[in-house]
Amino acid sequence: QVQLAESEGGLVQAGGSLRLSCAASGSIRSDNTMGWYRQASGKQRELVADISGGATNYADSVKGRFTISRDNARNILYLQMNSLKPEDTGVYYCKLRQRNYLLATMDYWGKGTLVTVSS
Repeated sequence: QVQLAESEGGLVQAGGSLRLSCAASGSIRSDNTMGWYRQASGKQRELVADISGGATNYADSVKGRFTISRDNARNILYLQMNSLKPEDTGVYYCKLRQRNYLLATMDYWGKGTLVTVSS
């Protein structure tokens, strides 16, 4: 079992910065893929960034502005968001993907936290 708890988001002015964190507890491996997703009102949930081992992946819309990192010792996932834009507004979710010995996957999600970027 895995539990994911995101930090609180908030209201940020365009051009500002915000750091989100996700504390994971339970049966976690350092090589489990973790990521951040977001969902704007009326839109589909989309991948923002993920990290697997030392490899990171970013949506084109956030490249150069966001940085995903992970503290494996403390099982905390971070998302540093810089140069925020109103388009970044949405509910941000932390996700962990767990694999069994047959390589079947199970995804765990945090409850989400709202980030609002004002113009």
